[in-house]
Amino acid sequence: MNRATVILLAWLVYVVPAAAHELRPGFLEIRQESADSYTIRFKVPARGDLRLSLRVRLPADCRNLEPPRSERAGGGMIDRLRVSCPGGLDGREIAIDGLASTYTDVIARASRADGTVQSARLTPDQPSFSIVRAPTWFETARTYFLLGMQHILLGLDHLMFVLALLLLIHAPSMLVKTITAFTVAHSITLAVAALGWAQAPQAPVETVIALSICFAAAEVVRPQRGDLDLSNRAPWIMAFVFGLLHGFGFGGALKEIGLPQSDVPIALLTFNLGVEAGQLMFVAAVIALTASLNSLLAMSVPRIRDVVSYAIGSVAAVWFLQRATALM
Repeated sequence: MNRATVILLAWLVYVVPAAAHELRPGFLEIRQESADSYTIRFKVPARGDLRLSLRVRLPADCRNLEPPRSERAGGGMIDRLRVSCPGGLDGREIAIDGLASTYTDVIARASRADGTVQSARLTPDQPSFSIVRAPTWFETARTYFLLGMQHILLGLDHLMFVLALLLLIHAPSMLVKTITAFTVAHSITLAVAALGWAQAPQAPVETVIALSICFAAAEVVRPQRGDLDLSNRAPWIMAFVFGLLHGFGFGGALKEIGLPQSDVPIALLTFNLGVEAGQLMFVAAVIALTASLNSLLAMSVPRIRDVVSYAIGSVAAVWFLQRATALM
């Protein structure tokens, strides 16, 4: 590799893990205890000792039932509130102050005493939502479809694995077969994890996901061994096996968001469709970008493939070491 390539890889290893951390959305959970009282848990993204300046804004007549508490948890800070809101929160607006000046999103989940659940995605352009008494199936489908798209498009580790698959495979028919195998596999374990039929601790799963990216990137750049090479003959097998693992990652995120008890099938289906839509958008963008770079920079596709593969493997190796160290 030349000096420019080495510098590029070093920059990616330094910047991408930090960028991935910054893209984690906040998470707001509102649980109804009685007609007027609620517990609120708000996880705010943070970097080191600096948290984003985000605060939950409730209706003006809500009052604290106990002093607010804050604590560090993982890669963020958690604010805990217990409040009383006369007449309840149905039909009323909840907002995140400070969100408009950031690049992050907040996933909101409101659980009522009767077991119904409402989820929403708050963005800098739309930092508030209104709690409805009974969300329609269309509102549920739209919310979970957008949540699925957001999760895959902000999930750099999942996208990097898909990118490695794209670099590994040359024949369009085999590419379709391999992406389909990955899709089927992670759809299975996504549903299994989200419905609570099987559990997999998120921290070890994320660690092994990083290792799967390293493996896929190594397969791209290592010398091929012809018909004896399984990744050359049947890359869809590798995609299916690792797809089962990635599905647990998707399922863990969906379980944290929660499924509305009245619309579990539609929420699960549309979340998965959102993941697939985001994945297809990414695949199309990569194919178009590769073609553009090949023509504009007069750089051969194999050269592009090698540089990008080294970058993927380097960043994934850093993720693996970070996540493995956190398990100790």
